[in-house]
Amino acid sequence: MNKTLVAYFSASGTTEQTAKRLAEAAGADLYEIKPAVPYTSADLNWMDKKSRSSVEMNDRSFRPELADKDADIASHDRIFLGFPIWWYVAPTIINTFLESYDFTGKEIILFATSGGSGFGKTVQGLAPSCPGAEIREGRLLNGNPSVDELKKWVEGL
Repeated sequence: MNKTLVAYFSASGTTEQTAKRLAEAAGADLYEIKPAVPYTSADLNWMDKKSRSSVEMNDRSFRPELADKDADIASHDRIFLGFPIWWYVAPTIINTFLESYDFTGKEIILFATSGGSGFGKTVQGLAPSCPGAEIREGRLLNGNPSVDELKKWVEGL
């Protein structure tokens, strides 16, 4: 089979742009992970301890509902999974996504966008949500990397 999927969650559009370029570079299908209730800018205000994202990230067991569960995971062997880094880890909607499908035998390569922090313990936080998958830290893809840059990264994996 050996088909590749780029699945991503983007709250503000930054990760979306990177995911689209990565899909082009990898010759991959593209899937957007969408919350049932979209995030507003007020929801994303990390300085407000009562904002939706702050509340969700303070409760690592919280699982935001997905808008759909239409990702064709079964047809893909390799999944690039992208998201913004929130509080040094993936947003909990990524756990929701991983727990909604069977990733047994799949290779999951993480990529992220971040305003300043790295992956931290992201792999450790996501691994229990996708038992049977090989999940690994990929790269932070900040600064709008070009399709050519992304192609070199993908080819080097």
